Amino acid sequence: MTILNETYTLSNGVEIPRLGLGTWFIDDDRVADAVRGAVEIGYRNVDTAQAYGNERGVGEAVRTSGVPRDDLFVSTKLAAEIKDYDRALAAIDGSLATLGLDHIDLMLIHSPQPWDDFRGGDYAQGNREAWRALEDAHRAGKLRSIGVSNFQRHDLENILQGATVVPHANQLLVHAGNTPTDLLDYCESKQILVEAYSPIAHGAILKNTEVQAMAQKYGVSVPQLCIRYTLQLGAVSLPKTANPEHMRSNAEVDFEISGDDMDVLRDLRDVDYGEHSVFPVYSGK
Repeated sequence: MTILNETYTLSNGVEIPRLGLGTWFIDDDRVADAVRGAVEIGYRNVDTAQAYGNERGVGEAVRTSGVPRDDLFVSTKLAAEIKDYDRALAAIDGSLATLGLDHIDLMLIHSPQPWDDFRGGDYAQGNREAWRALEDAHRAGKLRSIGVSNFQRHDLENILQGATVVPHANQLLVHAGNTPTDLLDYCESKQILVEAYSPIAHGAILKNTEVQAMAQKYGVSVPQLCIRYTLQLGAVSLPKTANPEHMRSNAEVDFEISGDDMDVLRDLRDVDYGEHSVFPVYSGK
């Protein structure tokens, strides 16, 4: 499972493991066991958020994993509703306290808009204020790297207007069936690393017969094919699971998808997110 030992290097020189563990929808009272289990398997990259309500459990797992803190990469996200400097600064300190850690490896603005107005109104000034708070916390050594999530090109350009730090990462919904090629190219041009969340499309992709047939051709599972796809796009892949068997399987991706098959997966468009379609980011809004 060599993928667990492989890293990308962010534009500021900080290394981030290529495969991570997403923790969305893993309850705070269950997440510590899940993260400790992942670390035991070999995972070194754990992703959480203020909105997930499980930072406490993630922090507990990091502190009690038996692995040195510097060997683990912990990301969290500033709540999407926070669009002013003072609240952002307080929330950053809040995450550090809840996690029980003296630094966070990567902190992101969770969304350019509050969730109840996703892709809605104009929060340009608020995003610049929140970004300034992240920059100051980064300068103070509380955050090793800083970035954004769900940011489109115009959202990034807004941040860049007055930024002293170009975002180190942009965490996006990326999977076979949803590949925002232009945005990926733009991020690459700015040395912004893309992190792919929901690389298995919340399970929706499992039913796609074309993807099933391709996975069979490579002798792998559909989730393994989909995770490998995001890795070959040059992204960090963040599959979410609390199941140790799935964690192990998700890390067994040491195979290569051909260029032609990458094109097929890149061109896929038809994905039904089922029950997850109620969430703003999956609703197509």
